[in-house]
Amino acid sequence: MNHLVFRTLLPVAFIALAALLLSFMFGTAVGVLAFGGAVAALLVYHARHISQLARWLEEPVLDQMPRGSGLWDDVFALLYRYERVKTREHQQLAKTLVRFRQAGRVHPDGVVILDAENRIDWCNDMAEHHFDLTLDGDHGAPITNLLRQPEFVGYIEAGDYSSPLELRSARTSAIILSLQIIPYGDAQKLLLSRDVTRLEKLESMRRDFVANVSHELRTPLTVLSGFLETIRELDLDPQRMRDYSDLMADQCKRMQHIVDDLLTLSTLESAPSPSLDERVCVAPMLERLRVDAVALSGGKHRIVLDASGDYDLLGAESEIVSAFGNLVSNAIRYTPEGGEVRLSWRASEGAAEFAVEDTGIGFAPEHIPRLTERFYRVDRGRSRATGGTGLGLAIVKHILNRHQATLEIHSVPDKGSRFAVRFPARRVVPATTAAAARGEA
Repeated sequence: MNHLVFRTLLPVAFIALAALLLSFMFGTAVGVLAFGGAVAALLVYHARHISQLARWLEEPVLDQMPRGSGLWDDVFALLYRYERVKTREHQQLAKTLVRFRQAGRVHPDGVVILDAENRIDWCNDMAEHHFDLTLDGDHGAPITNLLRQPEFVGYIEAGDYSSPLELRSARTSAIILSLQIIPYGDAQKLLLSRDVTRLEKLESMRRDFVANVSHELRTPLTVLSGFLETIRELDLDPQRMRDYSDLMADQCKRMQHIVDDLLTLSTLESAPSPSLDERVCVAPMLERLRVDAVALSGGKHRIVLDASGDYDLLGAESEIVSAFGNLVSNAIRYTPEGGEVRLSWRASEGAAEFAVEDTGIGFAPEHIPRLTERFYRVDRGRSRATGGTGLGLAIVKHILNRHQATLEIHSVPDKGSRFAVRFPARRVVPATTAAAARGEA
């Protein structure tokens, strides 16, 4: 900048020196007149460029920068470089802001920017979904006009935002939101919302699971405790002692089955999905299931095996046998004497289905969504009487999930039920002979 000042003052000094020389040569009047004329011309020069600069500053466009001469050429060049830098910074800032807003719009949590008066300044798509609002229609509206729940109004008015607030969504009561306000900047606030419905459901399932395990184990433990107390305090004859010992052994077996099933579930949840390298020969497996079903039935039911489709499965044989066996044993336990249990296998290149259909007691449709929950029972008393632990279908669900298979359930009270397992095409391969299967292994 110093050189610009020097270049501004230099013409004035030159004019003054020239005027002084003219005064000596032609008299003072000539010198003064020459000095005044030169200064006036210099002022016109500067005024013209200042006028150009003023017009450009009204609508500053980088490509329309005025052109100057002399000193003003340097001024306009500096101004051009400055404006170019600021334009680049502005463009970069605009791009950053666009990226930020794009990132904010696709953020999995809801984000609402509130001003000092708690009015909506901006929100992302998830916040629109959570709070049933639109940025175009609700911009500038007080947030409490849209979220009228007393809990939220009290939360925002209290000013204590150290802990989040759980609230059911105004859009639908089935969604539970965790809301938290974070003050920032000049009295502005961020309202963050997160859908915690699944977490709440998992927590509820955890509480139910602990309560159910405690309940399931308490019953046999109470029986054992009662028998032990009786044996300790009473002088029983040998036959009565054997009877009590048998009953206690039954309760111990029941607890052992519950623990074994819980360990099986834990293993299934933590183990990786079965590979596609292990082949399950379906035909001999189905025959074993039929034989086991006949043995479990004890001749009280008609067991039918109906298989078609010369295809095998890829997966863990022990798990698939366990899942199929659970479905078969359930059908036998819940089918009255004289009923029928039908095992069917249908397979093609595109998919495969194993189904167990019975003529048993059945159950109402409202129970179907919860049948695979741990310890869930349609009739708790009847389930205990049949010897079930309440974990069989939960194990089936986990095994099928690990094999990318699905379970479809259909039931009619007092008429029977049908449990169908469907495997995707990637798990179905043409069948092979037993010898060939051993060779592959």
